[in-house]
Amino acid sequence: MQAQSVERPTILHLFTPGKQASPFDVNMAVDAGFQVVVPYAHVEMDNLAALTQDAIFSRGPKGAKKTGIFIGGRDVVVADDMLKLAEKSMFPPFVVSVFADPSGSYTTAAGMIACVERQLLKANGTSLDGKRVLILGGTGAVGRIAAVLCAQSGAEVRLCSHSDAKRAKAAAELLSKRFELVIDGLLIDSAATLRRALADTDVVLATAAAGVQVMATEDLAAAPRLLVAADVNAVPPAGIAGVDVKHDGVPIEGSGGKRAVGIGALAIGDVKYQVQHRLFVRMLEAGKPVFLGFPEALAMARELVADAA
Repeated sequence: MQAQSVERPTILHLFTPGKQASPFDVNMAVDAGFQVVVPYAHVEMDNLAALTQDAIFSRGPKGAKKTGIFIGGRDVVVADDMLKLAEKSMFPPFVVSVFADPSGSYTTAAGMIACVERQLLKANGTSLDGKRVLILGGTGAVGRIAAVLCAQSGAEVRLCSHSDAKRAKAAAELLSKRFELVIDGLLIDSAATLRRALADTDVVLATAAAGVQVMATEDLAAAPRLLVAADVNAVPPAGIAGVDVKHDGVPIEGSGGKRAVGIGALAIGDVKYQVQHRLFVRMLEAGKPVFLGFPEALAMARELVADAA
């Protein structure tokens, strides 16, 4: 009797340096079409190569086409390092697709920047190139990648902390060195320091923790050049006063910048969700292995907002 061939399932190996994988990422992977998702905790640089090779050799070249690796965690630079190491650990024909999105920061930052670019073009016929960008609550994962993407797009970027000058400067220096950019670190610890910084700011990005307001109504009048303010905080109070979670290009009342418009968390989140979904689908449908990080996330976000325009 001739043995019947069995259709191989699609498998995603989800690596995270943390103590647990994100349920959000598991749900996204399954909804995109992966049939089996296996999380691995405490994955570090010293055991990543071995795990990667275990994943590729066991299924053979044909099985490699139905196998993927996702890199999570919370550190945006470590995730980028892990993405590159995973790619280096493979060789033809044993190569699988790899997608990095630590804490969803790559896709969230990409969605934020693409939405900002759309509003700059729509309302002012301009781009991020040459703009002064202030990132409030910027030392977390989303703020750091948003800083990199803005700087790579030609903006002057100030990465801010509301509590720790050393943390802001260290984050800015690390990103500048790693990605060969110029990013400044700044402490914003009072209304006075915030308003001084806003005086020559064109774009404000609020990437602080949920429920933390980083820009009050009284601060808006201190930003005469403001064109766009984007906020990823969906938990009241708004990260930026006057920017509702549903806003996507709505004028900001009370802003010193008469052309200033706001972009809220749900508008950004919608793009982020679609970007992550489509990148998972790309892993499944690609004719050859793909390696997906924040540059690819931004390219996908730009494509999505252009299609929606």
